[in-house]
Amino acid sequence: MKRQTLFATLLLMLMAMLTGCSSEPDYTIKVTKELYYQKDLAGPFEVKVTEGKQAVNGLDVSAEFSMANMDHGTTDVKLAEGKDGTYSGNVALPMSGKYEVAFTMEKAGKKSEKVINLNVVKAKGVATINGKWITQDDLAFYQLINQLQLAINRERAQQKYTGKQLEEELAYLDSQEKMSDDKNQLLTQIVRLRSMALLADEKGHKAADTEVDAAVSKAREQYNGFPSAKKLIRDYGEDKFWATEKQQYQMIVLSRKVQEDIIAQVKKENPKAGEQDVLYQAQQKYEELLVSQVNSLKVEIL
Repeated sequence: MKRQTLFATLLLMLMAMLTGCSSEPDYTIKVTKELYYQKDLAGPFEVKVTEGKQAVNGLDVSAEFSMANMDHGTTDVKLAEGKDGTYSGNVALPMSGKYEVAFTMEKAGKKSEKVINLNVVKAKGVATINGKWITQDDLAFYQLINQLQLAINRERAQQKYTGKQLEEELAYLDSQEKMSDDKNQLLTQIVRLRSMALLADEKGHKAADTEVDAAVSKAREQYNGFPSAKKLIRDYGEDKFWATEKQQYQMIVLSRKVQEDIIAQVKKENPKAGEQDVLYQAQQKYEELLVSQVNSLKVEIL
């Protein structure tokens, strides 16, 4: 009788152990936003949690970062839930290198733990498009381009207006300066141009050297007509400016070819439409295509 009782007790214990093991969810973690090291800054980090092929929502997720080969302590981060099983947070790490990330995930009283290895490299810029960096130099160049346009507009205003009207126009341009220097605004400009240049390349378009050189010459002629613009370029470094400007116009020429394709398509679909109507419809289609193209790319903002 005692042997039967002992056997039954052991059987119950074994069943409890098996039940406990099987009750822990088997989650899979995939990194959806790479983490880059930025000195004295926290970088964005995102993962997606799935079970089988289904996204898992409603989890409490925390992550503990520790270096694999060095002892720099741990960095603990609580991840906030997003859409479709994504969880994200900002992580400030002591240095780049190889890390072990221990995730703790809990839902309805059931807890699961997973460990993944992560290679964190030093950030080479402020954002990436399909893995290609947008650097601080890129931002500085676009900031200069915006300043050049504002300088030209100021000179034109001074030539065209006087008195109260001139004051109002200059005040408006001053208000635009802060916006033109905004990091998000600059990134938007860069992403727009690079995205459409990539689309043009996918469509088989090419930017011939003659086309690019002609566009650069036209820009040079415009800037040379305004002393304030010439000074900004000189202060930036003329050789550096025109080398970068040529790279920009290679993408501008490509994006214009996409615009030309759209205009031709609109004209074909609306043979009786006037020029203004064609341009309006083409602009609408261009913006829709741009949104679709950006959504098809992997754009990560740090």
